[in-house]
Amino acid sequence: MTNRINNLFASKGRDILSIYFCAGYPDAENTVEVIKTLEDAGINMIEIGIPFSDPMADGVVIQDAATQSLRNGMSLRKLFGQLKGIRADVKIPLLLMGYLNPVMQYGFDRFFNECADCGIDGCIIPDLPFDDYLNDVKPIADRYGVKVIMLITPETSDERIRFIDRHTDGFIYMVSSAATTGAQKSFDEQKQAYFRRINAMSLRNPRLVGFGISNHETFRAACDNSSGAIIGSKFVTLLGEHKSPEIAIKKLLEAIR
Repeated sequence: MTNRINNLFASKGRDILSIYFCAGYPDAENTVEVIKTLEDAGINMIEIGIPFSDPMADGVVIQDAATQSLRNGMSLRKLFGQLKGIRADVKIPLLLMGYLNPVMQYGFDRFFNECADCGIDGCIIPDLPFDDYLNDVKPIADRYGVKVIMLITPETSDERIRFIDRHTDGFIYMVSSAATTGAQKSFDEQKQAYFRRINAMSLRNPRLVGFGISNHETFRAACDNSSGAIIGSKFVTLLGEHKSPEIAIKKLLEAIR
């Protein structure tokens, strides 16, 4: 069966909006509610964050959300329990995003097996070394039909980007800067030059831009330079403020459109 991620990029291709939220925040039991609300609002893809005590690529907003989620009792085992049966209602691509430590503790085979059982289409593990991905993780993920999405940054060399492009499938997560996650008002010339450099490479995989997207200007810049945008911190902030997924996504869409 064709993966839902591939289907999304093949059918839509432009202005794709993927939303990240941290499972277990602000409430331990609202994971399914958030997912269904986002799909109903027309979101194209969802990244479900696995909370971790040391999320080194994330800024203070997602760090705080992860801390609260862990206090709420969220764990990978509990998350998989919540996601059982999600495909009875939800049709859009779903990815898990989390750090290597919890996934290794859980066990790669068990992790990808449960992803497949729940209908998870892909995963993003920001601190997974690429050699470990190729040698240890990719064979297991491929067996279960789960895409492992890799990140590139402005510091990633062209050679490395082409290597990643050859050995992955789904899309490439194009990090807008080498800094941590967090909302920005605009992308400066340095970031625009980075976007142009990647565009000129004519990569095989489609790309989504993430980190720093929070308003119309940054959303349009992401969509003009890739297949779309990933928004996390802004949505997590709104979710924390309003405690309502409906209000949070309504306010986010108003901010970017």
